[in-house]
Amino acid sequence: MLTDPSAVADSIIVHAETLCEREDHLWDVIRQLSIPVDNLEDARDQNRVTFGTDEMFRTLLFKGIRGISQNELAQRLGREPSLVKSFHLDTTDLSNTPTQQQLSYTHAQFSENTQEVLNRTVAGVRQAALNHGVLTEGLVPTIPTEPENSTSKSESEYKKEKAQKTLTLARKHVLPEFDTHRAAHKTYSDEVILDMFARICANKGSAHSESEYGWLTDDDLICDDSTFLRAMKKIATPEDSDSQLTFEDFEDDDSMPETDRIRDAIMTAFDAATDNIINSIRGQNPFESRETIAAIDITHEQFHVWPWEDKEAGIAKPDYPKMVSGYKKDGEYKRGYKYATITLVGDHAPIVLGIEPVKENSAWEPDDSPSYSKADLVSRLLDSAERFVDLDTVMFDRGFYVNRVYADVHDREITYLSPVPKYEDELTAVQDIQEHPTADAAVKHDVPLGIDGEVHHEAEFLYAPSTSDDAEGKYAVFVTNQDRVEPEKIRSVVNGYSRRWDIENQYKSIKSFMPKTSSTDYRLRFCNFALSTLIYNLWRLTDYLIKVALDEPIRSPPVITAKTFVRALGDFLREFG
Repeated sequence: MLTDPSAVADSIIVHAETLCEREDHLWDVIRQLSIPVDNLEDARDQNRVTFGTDEMFRTLLFKGIRGISQNELAQRLGREPSLVKSFHLDTTDLSNTPTQQQLSYTHAQFSENTQEVLNRTVAGVRQAALNHGVLTEGLVPTIPTEPENSTSKSESEYKKEKAQKTLTLARKHVLPEFDTHRAAHKTYSDEVILDMFARICANKGSAHSESEYGWLTDDDLICDDSTFLRAMKKIATPEDSDSQLTFEDFEDDDSMPETDRIRDAIMTAFDAATDNIINSIRGQNPFESRETIAAIDITHEQFHVWPWEDKEAGIAKPDYPKMVSGYKKDGEYKRGYKYATITLVGDHAPIVLGIEPVKENSAWEPDDSPSYSKADLVSRLLDSAERFVDLDTVMFDRGFYVNRVYADVHDREITYLSPVPKYEDELTAVQDIQEHPTADAAVKHDVPLGIDGEVHHEAEFLYAPSTSDDAEGKYAVFVTNQDRVEPEKIRSVVNGYSRRWDIENQYKSIKSFMPKTSSTDYRLRFCNFALSTLIYNLWRLTDYLIKVALDEPIRSPPVITAKTFVRALGDFLREFG
């Protein structure tokens, strides 16, 4: 029989306080909690249910503390054995974990008093975890004693508070996801290596410059550059490669299968770190209540080495890095490593949800050289993003104007919007717009987009005035699978494309963080980009949280500069890491 709900909840919270003093993760606290099941009322027949009151109370407790939906929790249980174990769910089959319907039904079968116990316990354990820095995100909103926009705190105090929480998140739950897989008796810990990486980013330096500084200052926590680079490469080295591939195999031949394995090794860490970042803003109304829009684009890390041994004879250097591709910028042909990203945009914190290496067939390579198709890149990026959020719309650069790309997005029931790179066949339609006495935009409805000779779906082609100097006739054409767009809606749809933010500024920030290196080892190159992208995400997270606290527009200029944040990150990791 249930006693006073507040007394039952308090008994659980007191135990949680004790556990939070020694545990590092929320799921470890929940796993060890003493749950007084005899004092809880559950109307389900305990002889027939798959998961009992104890297990489901722990599961719903985690859901409440993390501020996530039942559907999201059900999905996580289906892919994360650690959570299944933490909630005492007696199953080794991840396809047989509690469903969203079971979670909802169980909560409904808890009596009002038991639901009150659950709610009180959620608030109490959440606060205990926050007080001890145990929460994975460290930033789940508490139940405040004063409104967030209260004048009791100054703007500078909010900035400091939110920034310090993000720095704690970085130290405990983001950068540590990158494991160097070195021996336990290693001289320099992973924390020291990642601390050094952050300081290199802050100083816009290199492994050599940082190790030289350590030598000059006789700093025992700064390793030599060869040790640092070796550790960074190990992050991107598949764990089973020691018996199959050597470092030299990666350095001398960046073949596609090896690159796939490098990508998988890094993305395992990147996804886990991104999950922690995304969860740090779960429950924030501005994040949850708006349409979720993402943008996909490609950036370049320039590589200055000439690829030709004899260009006139068409002879390329035999040892030229395979992952370097050609590209054109500002009318000039250049070479570089390429990376594709998918980023939250619009009214959200512009967090990068996924990254992918890009390999294209360049002029100095044989025609049959391997490469990644745009459709494959987009598919993997969307898979990454959909691990964290439900996408409503995705926007592309004109370089992704490929029917298979649009087909994949359409099949996922996501709206796409993309400029058309060239539209010579459509110039007559544009001319008609120009000659119309009142119209300045037009739409072509139900244009068939085909795959393998068959119509896959129909799209809308939108014609609108362009602000780009290189647009023919000062008009731009966009394609979208959005339901029938009427002429009066064209301008608002096209204007929505500006919600991509200035993605070039995103890339400039990430590149400003990246350590300088002359290495052609793709493990190091891709790892540098991934870690620098996470630092960018942490900076944007900080900016987002401050703006939410101060009720400022999310798209207003950053309240803390990237340079200031990365410098603070390097100093913080050094002091507390």
